[in-house]
Amino acid sequence: MKKINILFGFILGINLLFCSCTDDLNQLPITETTSKDVYAKAANYKSVLAKIYASYILAGQGQGGDNGDLTTINGQDYSRGYFNLQEAGTDEVANTWLSGNNLVDLTYMNWSSKDSWASDSYYWLFFNITLCNEFIRHCADSELTKFSPAEQNEIHAFKAEARFMRAFSYWMVLDLYRQGPKVDETTPATGFIPEAYDGIELFDFIEKELKELVIEGGANSLPDTNEYGRASKPTAWALLARLYLNSSVYRGKVDTKYYTECITACHKIISNPTFYLEPDYAKLFNADNHKRTHEILFALVCDATTSVTWGGGTYLVCGSCGNSSSQNPEKYGLTNGWGMFRARGEITSKFGDLSTTLDSRAMFYTDGQEQYFTGAIDNQSEGYFFEKFTNLTDEGVAASNSAATGCSTDYPMIRLADVYLMAAEALLRGGAGISRTEALELVNKVRMRAYKNDEKGKITDGELTLDFILDERGRELYLESIRRTDLIRFDKFTTDSYIWQWKGGVLDGRAVNAKYNIYPIPATDLTANPNLTNSLY
Repeated sequence: MKKINILFGFILGINLLFCSCTDDLNQLPITETTSKDVYAKAANYKSVLAKIYASYILAGQGQGGDNGDLTTINGQDYSRGYFNLQEAGTDEVANTWLSGNNLVDLTYMNWSSKDSWASDSYYWLFFNITLCNEFIRHCADSELTKFSPAEQNEIHAFKAEARFMRAFSYWMVLDLYRQGPKVDETTPATGFIPEAYDGIELFDFIEKELKELVIEGGANSLPDTNEYGRASKPTAWALLARLYLNSSVYRGKVDTKYYTECITACHKIISNPTFYLEPDYAKLFNADNHKRTHEILFALVCDATTSVTWGGGTYLVCGSCGNSSSQNPEKYGLTNGWGMFRARGEITSKFGDLSTTLDSRAMFYTDGQEQYFTGAIDNQSEGYFFEKFTNLTDEGVAASNSAATGCSTDYPMIRLADVYLMAAEALLRGGAGISRTEALELVNKVRMRAYKNDEKGKITDGELTLDFILDERGRELYLESIRRTDLIRFDKFTTDSYIWQWKGGVLDGRAVNAKYNIYPIPATDLTANPNLTNSLY
């Protein structure tokens, strides 16, 4: 079992309820135990912080989301919805269970403000933000005087983590929706309709929060290191880099670019000797991936003993394995596969000929499968199955009974290889702080790991282009819920500059309306909060 003291500890029996049709997204969660009771003891603060982390991967207090925290349309945890929003419409994932999993519109890039996954993810994010705000509110100095100095110091450290998780949620609000209610720990808890953040205001708020959390020696900053699965300064620097790299998208101003700032943030991690690339790429995605703290900067932690989820690693591992192909589920530490999704031919083609490629990241099941589609996208015999994520330990043993308790594979959200590629891309986009030679070296470190140190993996200076970076990010980071963000930054998600099969709902692919670069605020919340608008929809 994973030794993570905080993440899935006793949660005080708090059964949080949250109504999606509310006129106030900053309501206090209704609990069987009141906030006054919960925050009466210093020891309880750690349990509430555990709830904040767990709420991104668990849908409720019971196994697989039983005794749910939030009433949603799909009844799934946030991580599963986030994966669908980031991957379903891209060149990576072809979904099988379209209508049964409410994925028709996402797959064909034709959604509306009533889309179930866009709605569920939106309310999960603000549920999580609400948890963070309530926690931070109870970390006020005036409320901590009843505790010892040592306890106060510990709670202040927890507060920094809650602030990071709030910034992390708001970054996803910015990335997915470009707007959202303006709520923090000072917002009235009831009887208040929040103003709306636009993209620039969200960017500025997230940047301010993260910069305060990485101040060296700052009283409110994150620790330099932390338990696996918890936030630290490197985690915040990595999120800052991601924010800066997408600045022109988020701020909507072509003259406001933060590429030098992105490189500065990346360098804070690259120069830290604690971090290095895991030599074996596959071990970043198995049931022992919690041991890869030298590369995985932040992950959503899954454990089939303490935190059974049908999202996170379970969704990735079980969903990638076919249930009507010749695959043997035991090869991946599974009892059975779900056959949820397959790879579109465009992403697998980026590895060249799969029968001869030396790239170890080309992890696809091809037996009996066609690479490209000749007909419907839900035909399980067309499109290769993914083999990237498994439920196997380093010793090759199944970590859990996946049919009963899900998988024990964590869901990496930010990795060192991503930081290397972000720094190189920021240099190519005009940023300063590293040389072109250094950028090439960073990319080739990623490539050499992929090619198991074979020199054939290296690229030359002339090959280091923005188009190459986008393809390399596809090869390195597929299934890691970043593809939509990348394609939008390169202006290829909705446009005709890059077409893949079934893009826009037709076999040969087509461009779609640019409004699909942004997901809509749920129709129910527009009614509740007139400060929010879906101008594109």
